[in-house]
Amino acid sequence: MRTATVTRNTSETRVAVTLDLDGTGTFDVRTGVGFFDHMLEQLSRHSLIDLNVRTEGDLHIDQHHTVEDTGLAIGQALAQALGDKRGIRRYGHALSPMDETLTRVSLDISGRPWLVWKTAFSQKRLGEMDTELFQHWFHSFAQTAGITLHVETLHGENNHHIAESAFKGLARALREAVEIDPRRADAIPSTKGTLGGAG
Repeated sequence: MRTATVTRNTSETRVAVTLDLDGTGTFDVRTGVGFFDHMLEQLSRHSLIDLNVRTEGDLHIDQHHTVEDTGLAIGQALAQALGDKRGIRRYGHALSPMDETLTRVSLDISGRPWLVWKTAFSQKRLGEMDTELFQHWFHSFAQTAGITLHVETLHGENNHHIAESAFKGLARALREAVEIDPRRADAIPSTKGTLGGAG
Protein backbone atom coordinates (compact mmCIF):
# COMPACT_ATOMS: atom_id res chain seq x y z
CA MET A 1 0.00 0.00 0.00
CA ARG A 2 1.61 3.26 -1.15
CA THR A 3 -0.15 5.50 1.33
CA ALA A 4 0.90 8.10 3.87
CA THR A 5 -0.56 10.34 6.55
CA VAL A 6 1.24 13.51 7.62
CA THR A 7 0.36 16.08 10.25
CA ARG A 8 2.09 19.43 10.50
CA ASN A 9 1.25 21.63 13.48
CA THR A 10 2.82 25.03 14.09
CA SER A 11 1.79 28.24 15.80
CA GLU A 12 0.51 29.38 12.38
CA THR A 13 -1.24 26.31 10.94
CA ARG A 14 -2.56 22.84 11.65
CA VAL A 15 -2.41 20.56 8.60
CA ALA A 16 -3.43 16.91 8.18
CA VAL A 17 -2.89 15.12 4.86
CA THR A 18 -3.64 11.56 3.82
CA LEU A 19 -2.91 10.31 0.31
CA ASP A 20 -2.96 7.08 -1.66
CA LEU A 21 -0.81 6.93 -4.78
CA ASP A 22 -2.82 4.02 -6.17
CA GLY A 23 -6.24 5.56 -5.74
CA THR A 24 -8.94 6.69 -8.11
CA GLY A 25 -8.70 10.46 -7.72
CA THR A 26 -11.07 10.70 -4.76
CA PHE A 27 -10.64 13.91 -2.75
CA ASP A 28 -11.85 15.69 0.35
CA VAL A 29 -10.06 19.03 0.66
CA ARG A 30 -10.75 21.85 3.10
CA THR A 31 -8.15 24.58 3.56
CA GLY A 32 -10.38 27.60 4.12
CA VAL A 33 -9.33 29.07 0.75
CA GLY A 34 -11.92 28.14 -1.88
CA PHE A 35 -9.87 28.55 -5.04
CA PHE A 36 -6.96 26.68 -3.48
CA ASP A 37 -9.30 23.81 -2.61
CA HIS A 38 -10.43 23.76 -6.25
CA MET A 39 -6.82 23.45 -7.47
CA LEU A 40 -5.99 20.63 -5.03
CA GLU A 41 -9.13 18.81 -6.14
CA GLN A 42 -7.90 19.04 -9.73
CA LEU A 43 -4.52 17.69 -8.62
CA SER A 44 -6.18 14.66 -7.04
CA ARG A 45 -8.71 13.94 -9.78
CA HIS A 46 -6.25 14.06 -12.67
CA SER A 47 -3.36 12.27 -10.94
CA LEU A 48 -5.63 9.50 -9.60
CA ILE A 49 -4.02 10.12 -6.21
CA ASP A 50 -6.61 10.00 -3.44
CA LEU A 51 -6.18 13.11 -1.31
CA ASN A 52 -7.63 14.18 2.01
CA VAL A 53 -6.53 17.59 3.32
CA ARG A 54 -7.57 19.53 6.40
CA THR A 55 -5.84 22.85 7.01
CA GLU A 56 -6.61 25.39 9.71
CA GLY A 57 -4.43 28.44 9.21
CA ASP A 58 -4.06 32.02 10.34
CA LEU A 59 -6.23 33.36 7.54
CA HIS A 60 -6.99 36.45 9.63
CA ILE A 61 -3.41 37.48 8.75
CA ASP A 62 -3.23 36.25 5.15
CA GLN A 63 -3.11 33.00 3.15
CA HIS A 64 0.66 32.60 3.01
CA HIS A 65 1.15 30.14 5.86
CA THR A 66 -1.94 28.12 4.91
CA VAL A 67 -0.80 27.62 1.31
CA GLU A 68 2.87 27.07 2.19
CA ASP A 69 2.31 24.54 4.97
CA THR A 70 -0.29 22.63 2.96
CA GLY A 71 2.24 22.31 0.13
CA LEU A 72 4.94 21.14 2.53
CA ALA A 73 2.63 18.51 4.05
CA ILE A 74 1.38 17.16 0.70
CA GLY A 75 4.94 16.93 -0.59
CA GLN A 76 6.07 15.13 2.56
CA ALA A 77 3.18 12.68 2.28
CA LEU A 78 4.05 11.99 -1.37
CA ALA A 79 7.68 11.27 -0.46
CA GLN A 80 6.65 8.95 2.37
CA ALA A 81 4.18 7.05 0.19
CA LEU A 82 6.87 6.53 -2.47
CA GLY A 83 9.24 4.92 0.05
CA ASP A 84 12.50 3.93 -1.65
CA LYS A 85 10.86 4.65 -5.03
CA ARG A 86 11.43 1.10 -6.21
CA GLY A 87 9.77 0.36 -9.54
CA ILE A 88 8.47 3.84 -10.32
CA ARG A 89 8.77 5.37 -13.76
CA ARG A 90 10.41 8.39 -12.04
CA TYR A 91 9.91 10.91 -14.88
CA GLY A 92 6.65 12.56 -15.88
CA HIS A 93 5.69 15.03 -18.57
CA ALA A 94 2.45 16.71 -19.56
CA LEU A 95 1.18 19.32 -21.95
CA SER A 96 -1.96 20.68 -20.35
CA PRO A 97 -4.31 22.69 -22.60
CA MET A 98 -7.24 24.63 -21.23
CA ASP A 99 -8.99 26.69 -23.88
CA GLU A 100 -6.51 29.42 -24.90
CA THR A 101 -3.91 28.33 -22.31
CA LEU A 102 -1.18 25.72 -22.67
CA THR A 103 1.14 24.73 -19.83
CA ARG A 104 4.07 22.33 -19.96
CA VAL A 105 5.03 20.40 -16.82
CA SER A 106 8.05 18.10 -16.54
CA LEU A 107 9.27 16.45 -13.37
CA ASP A 108 11.83 14.02 -12.05
CA ILE A 109 11.31 12.23 -8.72
CA SER A 110 15.02 12.54 -8.14
CA GLY A 111 15.35 13.36 -4.45
CA ARG A 112 16.85 16.68 -5.57
CA PRO A 113 14.22 19.39 -5.05
CA TRP A 114 14.15 22.23 -7.57
CA LEU A 115 11.51 24.44 -9.13
CA VAL A 116 11.70 26.25 -12.44
CA TRP A 117 8.61 28.47 -12.71
CA LYS A 118 7.79 30.33 -15.91
CA THR A 119 4.18 31.23 -15.28
CA ALA A 120 2.74 34.70 -14.67
CA PHE A 121 -0.62 36.19 -13.75
CA SER A 122 -2.11 39.50 -14.77
CA GLN A 123 -4.27 39.92 -11.68
CA LYS A 124 -3.45 39.76 -7.99
CA ARG A 125 -6.27 37.46 -6.91
CA LEU A 126 -8.38 34.58 -8.15
CA GLY A 127 -11.43 34.41 -5.98
CA GLU A 128 -9.95 35.12 -2.59
CA MET A 129 -6.54 33.54 -3.38
CA ASP A 130 -3.42 35.63 -3.92
CA THR A 131 -1.95 34.57 -7.28
CA GLU A 132 1.64 35.04 -6.08
CA LEU A 133 1.06 32.07 -3.78
CA PHE A 134 0.77 29.58 -6.65
CA GLN A 135 4.52 29.67 -7.24
CA HIS A 136 5.08 29.41 -3.50
CA TRP A 137 2.88 26.31 -3.27
CA PHE A 138 4.70 24.58 -6.13
CA HIS A 139 8.04 25.43 -4.52
CA SER A 140 6.99 24.13 -1.10
CA PHE A 141 5.57 20.95 -2.60
CA ALA A 142 8.71 20.26 -4.67
CA GLN A 143 10.97 20.79 -1.66
CA THR A 144 9.46 18.16 0.60
CA ALA A 145 8.43 15.79 -2.21
CA GLY A 146 12.06 15.77 -3.37
CA ILE A 147 11.27 16.40 -7.01
CA THR A 148 12.79 18.48 -9.77
CA LEU A 149 9.82 20.35 -11.23
CA HIS A 150 9.55 22.58 -14.30
CA VAL A 151 6.32 24.50 -14.93
CA GLU A 152 6.03 26.75 -17.97
CA THR A 153 2.92 28.40 -19.39
CA LEU A 154 3.58 28.53 -23.11
CA HIS A 155 0.63 30.85 -23.71
CA GLY A 156 -2.51 31.92 -21.93
CA GLU A 157 -4.65 34.93 -21.07
CA ASN A 158 -7.33 33.86 -18.60
CA ASN A 159 -5.85 33.70 -15.10
CA HIS A 160 -8.17 30.91 -13.95
CA HIS A 161 -7.15 28.81 -16.94
CA ILE A 162 -3.44 29.47 -16.31
CA ALA A 163 -3.65 28.29 -12.70
CA GLU A 164 -5.80 25.29 -13.49
CA SER A 165 -3.66 24.13 -16.41
CA ALA A 166 -0.58 24.23 -14.14
CA PHE A 167 -2.22 22.03 -11.49
CA LYS A 168 -3.69 19.66 -14.07
CA GLY A 169 -0.32 19.42 -15.78
CA LEU A 170 1.35 18.59 -12.46
CA ALA A 171 -1.33 15.98 -11.82
CA ARG A 172 -0.85 14.23 -15.14
CA ALA A 173 2.94 14.33 -14.87
CA LEU A 174 2.75 12.89 -11.34
CA ARG A 175 0.42 10.13 -12.47
CA GLU A 176 3.01 9.06 -15.03
CA ALA A 177 6.01 9.38 -12.72
CA VAL A 178 4.65 7.51 -9.69
CA GLU A 179 3.29 4.57 -11.71
CA ILE A 180 5.05 1.24 -11.31
CA ASP A 181 6.90 0.24 -14.47
CA PRO A 182 6.07 -3.45 -15.02
CA ARG A 183 9.40 -3.96 -16.81
CA ARG A 184 11.40 -2.66 -13.81
CA ALA A 185 9.05 -3.25 -10.88
CA ASP A 186 11.82 -4.39 -8.50
CA ALA A 187 14.47 -1.86 -9.48
CA ILE A 188 15.29 1.63 -8.27
CA PRO A 189 15.30 3.79 -11.44
CA SER A 190 18.83 5.13 -11.05
CA THR A 191 22.30 3.85 -11.96
CA LYS A 192 23.32 4.89 -8.42
CA GLY A 193 20.94 2.35 -6.90
CA THR A 194 19.27 5.06 -4.84
CA LEU A 195 17.20 8.20 -5.40
CA GLY A 196 17.88 11.05 -3.04
CA GLY A 197 20.56 13.55 -2.16
CA ALA A 198 23.07 15.32 -4.37
CA GLY A 199 24.59 13.95 -7.53
